[in-house]
Amino acid sequence: MLFALICNDKPDHLQVRLDTRSDHLAYLKSLGSDLKFAGPFLDAAGKPNGSLVVIHAADRPAAEAVAASDPYAKAGLFASVDIRPWTWALNNPETA
Repeated sequence: MLFALICNDKPDHLQVRLDTRSDHLAYLKSLGSDLKFAGPFLDAAGKPNGSLVVIHAADRPAAEAVAASDPYAKAGLFASVDIRPWTWALNNPETA
């Protein structure tokens, strides 16, 4: 099952994001084919202020474990993380 991890940064935590970015990217890459796509949300000035990560996980507890193990989460970057089941409606690259 696919899950969307919708993460919102704490205010004034851009430096935490920047300091942890390389570990975060390495972690996402370590998910292999379970990582479907990921990227930051941007504020009006074009600076990152959150993340959208879509993963394949067996169930919600497995998705929660992935979210909790993210270096951004461990560094205390996120004000909130919403984990929601998700499905492709259009342009699924796996069916192209």
